Amino acid sequence: MYSRAWAVASLSVSWVFGDTSLTDNGNSSHAFILFIGVVWDFRHRIYMMRNTISALCAATFLCLLCSSCSSSRQVSYLQKLNEGFRDTLIEYDARIMPKDLLTISVSCSEPEAALPFNLVVPASQTGINSTNLVSQPTLQNYLVNNQGEIVFPVLGTLKVGGMTTQETSELIVGKLERYLKERPIVTVRLVNYKISVIGEVSRPGVYTVNNEQVNVFEAVAMAGDLTIYGKRDNVRIIRTVDGKQNLVTINLNDENIIYSPDFYLRQNDIVYVEPNKAKKQSANIGSSTNLLISITSILISLAGLMVNILR
Repeated sequence: MYSRAWAVASLSVSWVFGDTSLTDNGNSSHAFILFIGVVWDFRHRIYMMRNTISALCAATFLCLLCSSCSSSRQVSYLQKLNEGFRDTLIEYDARIMPKDLLTISVSCSEPEAALPFNLVVPASQTGINSTNLVSQPTLQNYLVNNQGEIVFPVLGTLKVGGMTTQETSELIVGKLERYLKERPIVTVRLVNYKISVIGEVSRPGVYTVNNEQVNVFEAVAMAGDLTIYGKRDNVRIIRTVDGKQNLVTINLNDENIIYSPDFYLRQNDIVYVEPNKAKKQSANIGSSTNLLISITSILISLAGLMVNILR
């Protein structure tokens, strides 16, 4: 078999290059003949190892099947969740923090009596006329300073840091009773309740929460869920507490996450989803590695072409 292959290769080279080429450019001819011989030997070895290759393919298929089962367990949220969890969920109320923006509205049966306690944004800042200011006023926001205080009309400085919006409302109601004939209605809302979701999610970004309450799964849903490369068992939360940055790690695969005090996010929390090992390894592949893979693919294709020609 090998002598026939060498004969065919020699005749092909003689026909292409001629006798002069074989004598004058012997190095090129011998290199070409050597390449054909290597290809033929490679084809013969592949043919002899066909049973081994079949066994390796079967083993690879089984490994992929097992790894897919394992990866499915890593992707699932709240594994082994029991049905009685609804009775033990943790309730959460947002606490006012420094740099929060608050809107506070005071209302009673006599609107004129409540006007001194409702600061309205001037028309030059809102871009609307004075008529609209009377019918649909835009309330001024109150910025909480680093000491957790705001300056409220007539009442002066109020300490609201660490309180919920309901507690702040009750505080203001108690202080307004001496100025009004009836118990007023005070509504306090957080304007800039925002969270950030970054890392291996479909839509990373900053999201505003209108109802002042959001858990980690709702945050993930806002960002379009984790990608297949996200590590669900090692999600990081960057949180500011008393002016210091704290790092919290949670496991979304664990059913006990719903009982954790970190299940609900606080305003200005940053959720970071770390990439898994496969994504990190793919990121380490540089342009030189891609070039090497391309060249190897071309050489294998040429070898396959030569095997087909020499059959």
